Formats: sequence, C-alpha cells, structure tokens
Amino acid sequence: MRSNAAGDFVRLFHEDRGFGEEQGRPQSWLHGDGGARAADLAVPAQPEPVLPTGGVPPGDEVLSIEDLARRFTVSTKTISRWREHGLVAQRYVVAGRRRVGFLASAVDRFIRENPLRIERGSRFSQLSDEEHEKIISWARRLAVAGACPADVHRRIAERLGRSVETVRYTVKRHDQEHSDTAVFPAADGHLRPESRARIYQHHLAGEPVESIARRYHRSKASVYRVILSQRAEHVAELPLDFMPNALFSRTSAEKVVGQPYPAVADAKRVRRPSGLPAYLASLYEVPLLTREQEVWLFRKFNYLKYKAATLREQLDIERPSARLMDQIERLYDEAVAIKNRIVRANLRLVVSIAKRRVSPGDSFFDLVSDGNMSLIRAAEKFDYARGNKFSTYASWAIMKNYARTIPDEHKRRDRFRAADMELLQSAADRRSDEYQQRMAVSDRLKQVGKFLNRLDSREQTIIIRRYGLDHEQSPQTLKEVGSALGVTKERVRQIEAKALGKLREAAEAEAMLPELE
Repeated sequence: MRSNAAGDFVRLFHEDRGFGEEQGRPQSWLHGDGGARAADLAVPAQPEPVLPTGGVPPGDEVLSIEDLARRFTVSTKTISRWREHGLVAQRYVVAGRRRVGFLASAVDRFIRENPLRIERGSRFSQLSDEEHEKIISWARRLAVAGACPADVHRRIAERLGRSVETVRYTVKRHDQEHSDTAVFPAADGHLRPESRARIYQHHLAGEPVESIARRYHRSKASVYRVILSQRAEHVAELPLDFMPNALFSRTSAEKVVGQPYPAVADAKRVRRPSGLPAYLASLYEVPLLTREQEVWLFRKFNYLKYKAATLREQLDIERPSARLMDQIERLYDEAVAIKNRIVRANLRLVVSIAKRRVSPGDSFFDLVSDGNMSLIRAAEKFDYARGNKFSTYASWAIMKNYARTIPDEHKRRDRFRAADMELLQSAADRRSDEYQQRMAVSDRLKQVGKFLNRLDSREQTIIIRRYGLDHEQSPQTLKEVGSALGVTKERVRQIEAKALGKLREAAEAEAMLPELE
C-alpha cells in the first residue's frame, strides 16, 4: 500500500514538470527497487532550475542583479522587490558558480507589463553623496523648526523630485547609524544631555511645553519629565553653604528670624568723594547698615540657606518633587536678595579701599572689580554670631586680596623696567606695520571661526565662554558656564574636553590654537 502511494506521488511529480521517459526517469523506474526510489525521493527539488549559460535561447542574454541595478539606476533591493511582483529569475552556472540571473526577454516582458512600477522604482534610484547630505541637512533644519517627520519627508521629496519613501528611508537609516546626532531621536529612547539641557532652557525662556514637544518630537509627558529632571539637577547644584548657628535648629528660630527689620529714624547722609564717576558716586546714596540691621540681615540670610539645604536633603534626584523644589528655590531666591542688599550697602567700602591702594600704572576700575568679588565672598563667609562688624571683616578680606594680587602685577611690570636699555636701543626695530598686524589678526580670527563651525552649538558656547573668545567678557569658570547653560560643571568639563579634541584634530596641519591645550 505504501509503495503504491509513493509511486503515485512520483508520477504526479513528473507529470507536473513534464517529465517523461525522454526527459525524466523511464517509466520502468516505478517498478524498480523500493530502496532506490526512497533514496531518490529524499533529494529535495530545486525551487528554480539550474541551467548552464549555454542553455540560453539564441538571441537572448542573461543579466545579473547588478546589471539590472545599473540599467535602471536602482538599488539591488528594488530588484529583489520586483522579483516578488513577477520578474522571473533563474539560477545559472557561471564559471562554476551558481548565480541568480534574468533573461533579457523576461526583463522586457516585465517592463511591458509593469510600466508604473518601473517608473515608481526609478524614483528610488540611488542617492549621490551630495543628495544624501542635502536630505539630512534639510531634515535637521526643518525638524529644529518644529516640523513633524511626515511633513519633513514630504517637503524634501517635493524639493528633490524623489519619492517620500526614499527620503524617509534615508533619514531613518541615518538616525539608526548615528544615534548621537539623529534628526528624529526615538520617542522612547534617551535624549542626549545637550538636548535635555536645551529643552530646559526653552522652558525657562517661556516656550510652551506643546511647542517644545513638537520641536523635539516627544510627548508632552516626556518633556515634562525632562524639565523636572533638569530642574532637579539645577537645584542640586545651588550654592547653599551657610554659617551654622545653634539658633537655626531651635523651635523658636522662625519667630526670632521673622522679627521686623530694624528701622532707623534719621539715616546720616554721607558726602560724596570728588572725582568719582556718576555710577560710583551713586553708591554713596545707599545708607550704611547699623549693627542691628547687619545682624538681622545676616541671620536671615544664613537661616534661609539652612532651611533650603535641609529641604534639599529630602530631594530624590531620580523622582524629584516639584513642590519640594519650589520651596527650595523660593528660599534660595530670598537668600540671594538679602545678600544683594548687604553687598550694595557696602560697595562704597570697596571704592574707599581701592582709592587708597591705587598707584600709577594701576587700573582703578580693575581694583574696584576685584574688590567687589572679595566683598561678595566675605558676605558668604561672615559669621555674625562672633560680634564683629561686617565692614571690619570685609575690609580685611579686600586688603588681603589686594596684597596678594597687586605685587604680582608689579612683578610683571618690573620685568620690563629692569630690561637692559642699551640692548633695547641697539636692537633693530622688527615691529611689523599696523596694517599687517590687523590683517594677521583678522586671518587668525577667520581661522578660529572656521574651526569653531565644526562644533555643535553647545560646544561652541562652552569654548567661547571658557576662553573668552567673544572679547566681551573674561573667561568663565566651569561652574559659571554650567549655571548659564543649566548643566553641572562636570558635564561642562566633559563637553569642553570633547570639543577641544575636535579642535586639535582640525588644527593639526596648521598648528593652530596652542592656547587651548
């Protein structure tokens, strides 16, 4: 019974493929040895015939996948899709190897039967490097402007005369291969630290969350989480160091600190010193603080920071509470406002000391600026509980700073004064003319600008701020740059190191920017 069934199957197999005695096995094979039949049945049938190249019909030719891709200027992937829609392929033995090929007649027949598919496929033709760069560049600009992915793909396709699918696939492949610079970061993926910081800056600038979500292609819930996380990092970096006092931990602290600000019936007006610019002379309009006012201000200043620091210990960075951060930031803002009152009331002290310390060749305004920084640091370190006057403590801090910095300035100037005058007089004048100097500086600035253009906007901002390249402000510390950009100083250090690496690579051939080492 089993043998008859096997024979019927083989008969159907050969009839289906047109095998007879001439083409297939002889009919007597059906009556042969059963073991031989079983072994032959175990050989899998080929899904496509394997023919030698000599079996090609006269006047026809065999084309490879690569031949068709070049002929129609499409990718090999498109040729594979055409096979799924009727393009007949066969396997041929070429130089002893099996290759997939297409008879030219079969290709012509497919073209006649599928003109629309061929036309549509031509719009998927391979992109040149220039077209690829244009697609990514335009997509990035449109994405930053807030366009959704579908709109970006459609507009670029219309502009380049390409299919929307070609543009979509190009952008998608770029994002997969360059996740750190993706045009459309995955909505469920992690944002880069730079993107998170920019989202927080947009929020601080007053941009609606809906607009930010469209700009970065995220859900509103995701944007809210980013804002909350960035805000928590900012709160964790707030300078909340305070001068401890036993009063702060007592239950009566709120009552003592909350007493009314001491008033003065008649504040004495101080005569303005002559020869001061108007904005410095205006400092003398701010009345001096009495001892009671100083104690009140410093007590509240430190108590507010104590409360804020205590609350910050309860903050969970992973799951921050917006209400808790509101309280911390409110206390910190009040403390900063009180510190500013203390500093404004004592700015004239800096002017007075600077006038006594200034000497020929010194910059009076530089002395005032340095003294102001010393005054601010003194306000943060002053312990009112010791019973000293703040003006005494601040004067000591300012003069100590001058004693350290002014001699260094004099030493640098004395190096030039001690030079051998005879040598200077006998030496040739090797100075270039002023025009050449200006041109050299201009060329250098252009070169620096060209190198900076290799960095992204965040890296450019950090390098410019850290090294004072905009000539409008002095170089800033890591902490100052981090506060301005809403990131930690450690993150600023990492971005700066990465940016300097890029600049060094760009400057190797021309030995530029040695000061950035």
